[in-house]
Amino acid sequence: MIKTSYANKLFALFFFYSIHFFGQQTIQSSDGNILVSVESKNSLHLNISYSGMPLINDITSNLLLEEKGSLVAASRFKKAKISSENKTIKAIIPTKNKIINDAYNQLTLSYNHFDFEIRVYNNGVTYRYVTKLGKKNIKVTNEEMQFNLQPDFSCYLPEEKSLISHFENYFEVLNSSNIPNTTIANLPLLFTKPNTPSISFTESNIYDYPHMFLQKDDAGFKSIFPKVVLSTKKGKRDRAEIIGEEANYIANTSGNRAFPWRVFMISPKDSDIISNNLVYQLANPLKLNNVSWIKPGKVAWDWWNANNIDGVNFKSGINTETYKYYIDFASKYGLEYIILDEGWSKTTLNVKESNPEINIPELVKYGKEKGVDIILWSLWRPLDEEMETILSIFENWGVKGVKIDFIQRADQYVVNFYERVAKKAAEHHLLVDFHGAFKPSGLRRAYPNVINYEGVKGLENCKWEDKITSEHELTIPFTRMTAGVIDFTPGGLDNVHKENFTARFDRPMVMGTRAHQVAMYVIYEAPLQMLSDTPSNYYREHETTAFISKIPTVWDESLVLEAKVADYVIMARKHGDSWYIGAMNDEAPRDFTIDFSFLDTGDYHIKWMRDGINSDKIASDYSIEEKNINNTSKMNIRLNKSGGWAAIITKK
Repeated sequence: MIKTSYANKLFALFFFYSIHFFGQQTIQSSDGNILVSVESKNSLHLNISYSGMPLINDITSNLLLEEKGSLVAASRFKKAKISSENKTIKAIIPTKNKIINDAYNQLTLSYNHFDFEIRVYNNGVTYRYVTKLGKKNIKVTNEEMQFNLQPDFSCYLPEEKSLISHFENYFEVLNSSNIPNTTIANLPLLFTKPNTPSISFTESNIYDYPHMFLQKDDAGFKSIFPKVVLSTKKGKRDRAEIIGEEANYIANTSGNRAFPWRVFMISPKDSDIISNNLVYQLANPLKLNNVSWIKPGKVAWDWWNANNIDGVNFKSGINTETYKYYIDFASKYGLEYIILDEGWSKTTLNVKESNPEINIPELVKYGKEKGVDIILWSLWRPLDEEMETILSIFENWGVKGVKIDFIQRADQYVVNFYERVAKKAAEHHLLVDFHGAFKPSGLRRAYPNVINYEGVKGLENCKWEDKITSEHELTIPFTRMTAGVIDFTPGGLDNVHKENFTARFDRPMVMGTRAHQVAMYVIYEAPLQMLSDTPSNYYREHETTAFISKIPTVWDESLVLEAKVADYVIMARKHGDSWYIGAMNDEAPRDFTIDFSFLDTGDYHIKWMRDGINSDKIASDYSIEEKNINNTSKMNIRLNKSGGWAAIITKK
């Protein structure tokens, strides 16, 4: 028998080691493919493997606080707990699936000052800190995260020159080990390797906290964050802002809170990359009491085409007559909105009054008679400074949304601005479209009136450069779109191939075939989807416009039928009883077979737009055909150079 005093000492020794060194804990996905191990030293260290294959080496994580230093080192381990969840989420404004299965296993490591939560899904690994430091604020000096990959992963690099950015990126494909040190990357960041699951890294549920960037160093990739901004001054232009003094911390926030999720999406197949919905699943649930007024739809856009209207008896421009013409166009084709972009207001800094050539109440009244609502553009700073006043004016005018532009920052203050404007706009029944904006991180689940985000190298860049190629357009669904919705602004009807392209600011053209452009309305997720070209061109191309007008902007179900990063994608999406298919490819022509077994039983009618036989030379060449099919049918399709294919399938 052990003497009592010796037993007490032994227990005390065991207790000391158990609270500081819990050894290695493991947790795996419900299908058994993904295994995560975690160890606690002075930081937390995670390793991820897939089917026994090491995937990500030593993800090092820690939270550094002013005065406390390392939260992990300053905390005592108490216990580990494994739990499971299997529930469904109903999306208010669905962009992939209306009903989302949310199933995961969770390991919670409890310390006296925080919990560390690791969730393992069948398609990814996520983790976050939940601090228990009291109601007083804490200053976070850094959230350390560093990881390295197995050798020979390629990285689709969205490089940033600084943390002040429009967050619009082209993607350079580099071996991750060849990326120069100090290179800054925006998120999401995609890593691929032959015969190995791909990894997409991003984040979700960011509140009162800055967005993360990654920076390359000798050990792999490490997190960096914008610091708290203490002062700014105006630049030479109305949208230019110069950061003055910055704090030595990244967030001043509550001591009791959940921090953002760090998200590693894991995809054995390229099609799985597009299907992943973890950013939305991890976000806070709905915070609005009434969402019945939120209406997604398509919108006619003025700025891209520079209001180049012809065949009319008035001078086109930023004036009431021109926008009535837009309203007439939108009404004819069943578009829900028109947008008045920069230039409608008295000045860009005064959006409380319109310029003398625009009568907003008259346009709102005219639009209501035609079943078309209006969205107004604004710089972010005027809204930040007079939010309630401006949004009240917009609501009193009868406007239905606001496009907020040139935000360009991702620090704590601006992240809070996003939520403030989402919440306040909802109080005034206004939609929000963020431009010059960072990536989505799940805010629209809590505030579904946040209808879209830019943060993408979209079609507007055709006005001044020749880089919006079909390869770029085929990279976007596997990179930026994994974070959420994108305002790419498709719909250009002056279709040419790369060798015939010229950048033209006022009368822009686009690369790729007509069918390639139309397929974007199915492939790109955007509850507020723009038609970027001039109404005059859409009238001239009635057959194309009528086809686009029948494609919804939200989806009950989405299936990726074929996909290869940067090369091609074919998607089928369901809305109500109808299905829609979009197919896009790069410059290499390809043949595919569409298997319609995803349809329910019964007969269907299919109408499709395909590349014309001469579309390899004349990109605007297309053909529209139709026939009857059922769920045993198959169809061979051909995508020409930078081509496309789009179909509307209705139940008979």
